[in-house]
Amino acid sequence: MTETALDIGEVVAHTGLAPSALRFYEQRGLIASTGRNGLRRTYNADVLDRLALIGCAREAGFGIAEIARFLAAGPRDQDLRDRMASKADELDILIARLTRMRAGLRHAVECDHEPLVACPEFKQTLNEALLT
Repeated sequence: MTETALDIGEVVAHTGLAPSALRFYEQRGLIASTGRNGLRRTYNADVLDRLALIGCAREAGFGIAEIARFLAAGPRDQDLRDRMASKADELDILIARLTRMRAGLRHAVECDHEPLVACPEFKQTLNEALLT
């Protein structure tokens, strides 16, 4: 084992992922172990960066197959670039919606309307957030 190798427990501690998630990602080809330290899988330290990228892609809504393709893609994979652009557009819409929801909640914190949920501005803001 080299100095830069991490065993599965260390990777779990750094990422908060379950060992089963690491094994699943390994089975799907998203990460690779470098061997074993006794009965425990070991990984290069750069697996942490790869797992951060996988986590980000999962939060953005990409599936495992898409992430695998993304990790192996070259600059000429136009279909993947189009999918990434489409996902970025979806995130822009979600961010705008969440921003409106946050504005409604911030308004509610200061609002004197009785009852609060009857406040026209609060209702309008939340309705706008839900309609888009």
